[in-house]
Amino acid sequence: MARTTGSHSDITGPRIRETALRLFAAEGYAAVSMRKIAAEVGVQAGALYNYTPDKQSLLFDLMRGHMDDLLAARADAGQGGTPTQRLQEFTRFHITYHEDRPHEIFIAYMELRNLTPENFEVIEALRGRYEDELSGILQDGVASGEFTLIDPRIATRAIISMLNGVTTWYRRGGRLSLAEVEAIYWDMVRKAVGA
Repeated sequence: MARTTGSHSDITGPRIRETALRLFAAEGYAAVSMRKIAAEVGVQAGALYNYTPDKQSLLFDLMRGHMDDLLAARADAGQGGTPTQRLQEFTRFHITYHEDRPHEIFIAYMELRNLTPENFEVIEALRGRYEDELSGILQDGVASGEFTLIDPRIATRAIISMLNGVTTWYRRGGRLSLAEVEAIYWDMVRKAVGA
């Protein structure tokens, strides 16, 4: 298939992913057609298939890329200390990492229902790895007596949901700096686990 005049694979591929990410987050996966993505990118609909087999693969690749990048960044972050110190570091990491990725986090949690069972299983396993770290911190805190909570798995989901919410309202240049937001959220997380 001939390439559209003026298109370059190293430019068009990333533009397709960025456009799909923005449209899926704004309108929902089910409402966005490949034709709409192509129109926004400025290529013919058939040209998209040079970059992805189908819309499901595009969604999966966006989610997988986000989770792979998140886990790699997390592996590079400091993770030592007491359970309280580790929880504070995890809280700040999550907010800082996702602050400029609102579309990625929205899709990672809200579009799971649109994945095929096989793709869901892969993404759920990657999410599980990330959530397991937080659950481990909470379990260690309960065991050491630093935290008082009944169910670390439920607390994990509640904490991540709370932290994810920052991306829906926080804007740079607003009333609070990101460091101030992190401090406030850390205080709420700390109280939530009884630290």
